[in-house]
Amino acid sequence: MHRRHLLALLAALAGADGALPQGAAPVRTRVTTELGSFVIEVRPDVAPVTVANYLAYVDGGHLDGSSVYRLVNLGNQAPDTPHKIEVVQWGMNQPEDKPYPFPPIRHETTQETGLRHRDGTVSMARSTPGSAAAEFFICIGDQPELDFGGRRNPDGQGFAAFGQVVEGMDVVRALHARAGEKQFLAQPIPVRTVRRL
Repeated sequence: MHRRHLLALLAALAGADGALPQGAAPVRTRVTTELGSFVIEVRPDVAPVTVANYLAYVDGGHLDGSSVYRLVNLGNQAPDTPHKIEVVQWGMNQPEDKPYPFPPIRHETTQETGLRHRDGTVSMARSTPGSAAAEFFICIGDQPELDFGGRRNPDGQGFAAFGQVVEGMDVVRALHARAGEKQFLAQPIPVRTVRRL
């Protein structure tokens, strides 16, 4: 059932020939946390697969009760980390033995979409290309090493940017300010709801 819903969303966003939709309107969602809310605008016109995945999780209520669980700043990365980044990571954060509601998605690189990892960009967390599901991150400052060809990930494929925080970046920065010595939070910050606007 859930898989069919995701496939239907993908079909609606990318036509039967798989082409990118012409003039697909951006979609906004509000993410509400205990520190306040922020609005993400996603781009189905340039990242249809990634946006369809995100909206399937939103519309199914799967991100309600998720969390901000990883905060990366310059101080909590190993000193010898060659390409440091700053991000707020959030989402379902499932244990490895628990499946996600939907299958992982194809990796849409920034070379393909034309998007870049700039301040407030929203992107997919992943391990290998094609493994992204329901974990997302928001850039704090410009992060070019996360783009295609960037050196943060050894495979050089970068991460799949698909949207931008357009309201409430002060809340995102307040979340990021909660970073400690370790990137993964002992007490994740609850995400109460994620809703379309």
